[in-house]
Amino acid sequence: MDPIRNPYAPGAGQRPPELAGRDEQLAAFDVVLERVAKGRPERSLVLTGLRGVGKTVLLNALRGTAVRKGWGTGKLEARPGQGLRRPLSSALHQAVRELGHGDQDSVDHVLGVIKSFAHRDAGAGAKLKDQWSPGIDAPAVRGRADSGDIEIDLVELFTDLGGLAADVGKGIGIFVDEMQDLGPDDVSALCAACHELSQSGLPVIVVGAGLPHLPAVLSASKSHSERLFRYQRIDRLSREAADRALEAPAAEEEAAYDAEALAAMYDATGGYPYFIQAYGKAVWDLAPRSPITAADVAVAAPEADAELAVGFFGSRYERATPGERDYLMAMADVAAAAPADGSDVEESVTSADVAAALGKKPQSLSPARDSLLKKGLVYSGERGRIAFTVPHFGRYLRERG
Repeated sequence: MDPIRNPYAPGAGQRPPELAGRDEQLAAFDVVLERVAKGRPERSLVLTGLRGVGKTVLLNALRGTAVRKGWGTGKLEARPGQGLRRPLSSALHQAVRELGHGDQDSVDHVLGVIKSFAHRDAGAGAKLKDQWSPGIDAPAVRGRADSGDIEIDLVELFTDLGGLAADVGKGIGIFVDEMQDLGPDDVSALCAACHELSQSGLPVIVVGAGLPHLPAVLSASKSHSERLFRYQRIDRLSREAADRALEAPAAEEEAAYDAEALAAMYDATGGYPYFIQAYGKAVWDLAPRSPITAADVAVAAPEADAELAVGFFGSRYERATPGERDYLMAMADVAAAAPADGSDVEESVTSADVAAALGKKPQSLSPARDSLLKKGLVYSGERGRIAFTVPHFGRYLRERG
């Protein structure tokens, strides 16, 4: 079939042509926006899930919803070892610009507070030439969000932002991707600021996305974090939603799948959105005509698997050291030996079992385990257990040998 008309879009954070299976989250977010705009109490939102389930795509879709309602929005991606001040200052600068109206003195005041908050990134004694600024023309406001204590400063900053948004009858949304990579102090400060917002009823919300252990990261920072956020687990698509993700874009190009092809696609992809797009693209390019058949899926499967092996699995595997790769392989072997539960989802394994498979003491493997956690290749949802952050990663490792 014509590759130029191929409607599928495999890519990190790239929105698929049909955002299937997320109607519930989008509808719930509409309610949150309306409630916050009317001054009703509402919690901020946290999306969690494995890589490849579409967290970033959904985060961007929620942001788009807020923009269409006239909200000011800003987005940042947390990175290990990076402080919160710089990326958050840039995101909030954009949010204030998107808000677009209001008393100019009030706008300049808030921009000045953002600038003061950003300047603390270089340290209290930094010279002016060493201070980083998010490109804000307004003068810095002294004595506001510039104490150097990130928790105090963030509460003051969000309070002033909320006041500006309330004055213009809109809201501000702050969207944080890879939220689990925030440092402990920054997580604590963000929780404190969200707590203040929930008490004051100001129209500012935080929407975070991260790996499955993100709730544990937040809970470790503030014991009451489970009451500050509404948690939504983003998982693989149901069979119905997966079929829609394939059929709707094909129909736009006057093409279709037969029933056996759709069943074969679900078996191959497990319903994971990224895999659906990768398989959809490969099958479309190699299928001779419509309707696409199960035989077409079988022919295209090696190409789709090769693409995933390089772009999705391989890129992550290459980040691991030889010792870390041994640890990952042992995890895969232990998971394969566990009793099957009827699903293709790889469950967590114990650190002790991994150590036993390698013939080593668990303590000696702690450096490899900790490094894999920091690299985002594995996560620990509960003490003593470990799991892959990437679906089907164990299968990839076993097939790779």
